Amino acid sequence: MFLHLGGDVVVPTKDIISIVDITSISKSKDSKEFLKIAEEEGFIVRISEEEPKSCIITEKRIKKSGKSSKEIKTIIYYSPISSVTLQKRTNFMEELHL
Repeated sequence: MFLHLGGDVVVPTKDIISIVDITSISKSKDSKEFLKIAEEEGFIVRISEEEPKSCIITEKRIKKSGKSSKEIKTIIYYSPISSVTLQKRTNFMEELHL
């Protein structure tokens, strides 16, 4: 399954590590430091110019060409969609009675 994070960004749910409300991150000194370093190192993707409401931490496994090993790439998205809405979207399919 995939999750729409806003704008034209869609990620596989299996790649999602965490969905965090942006206001809870701003209360923690360690979290702010983590995101500052991540931004400096190029791991942050801003989905839109709107004020972010949530932070989605993902890890994508990428198969290296010609090799059997995989590289893990971390991407942190700043989404204009609330963490509650994103959480509801991830549970949408589970709630369907097929």
